[in-house]
Amino acid sequence: MQQTGQARTIDVLLAKYSESHLNHTNELIHFVCVPVIVFTLLGIFWWIHPLAAVAISVAALWYYFQLSRPFALGMLVMTLLMLGLLRLMPPQTVLPLSIAIFVLAWIGQFIGHKIEGKKPSFLEDLRFLLIGPLFVLGFLYRRLNVRY
Repeated sequence: MQQTGQARTIDVLLAKYSESHLNHTNELIHFVCVPVIVFTLLGIFWWIHPLAAVAISVAALWYYFQLSRPFALGMLVMTLLMLGLLRLMPPQTVLPLSIAIFVLAWIGQFIGHKIEGKKPSFLEDLRFLLIGPLFVLGFLYRRLNVRY
C-alpha cells in the first residue's frame, strides 16, 4: 500500500499517458484503435495457440490487478469477450484478419499522433502499451461514475 497523500501508480501513469492525448480527434481515434489493437494482438497469439492468447491475457491482467482492481475487472470482461469472439471465428480467418486490422489500427494511431503533434507515449516507456487500454476504459469508467 502507498502512503496517504502519495499518488497511486495508476494515476501517475494515466496522467502521463494523457499528456500526449489531449486532442479530441486523437482521443476518438484511440478509443477505436486501442481496443482493436488489443483484439488483433490476441488474435495473433490465438493463431499461435489459444493457450498463448490466454497466457498473455493472464500476464496483462496480473499487471492490471497490481495497478487497480476495478481496471483489472473491466479488462477481464473485455478480454473474455475478445477471446470468446476469437473462439467463434473460423480458424483460417484469425491470422489474416488480425494482421490486416492490426496494421490499419496502428496507421490510425500514428495519424492521431500526427494530428496531436506529439509522439506516442510508448516510445518513452513501453508500459504505455499496456496503459492505452486503461486510458480508454478510464473514459468509460468516468462516464459511468465508476471509481478505479
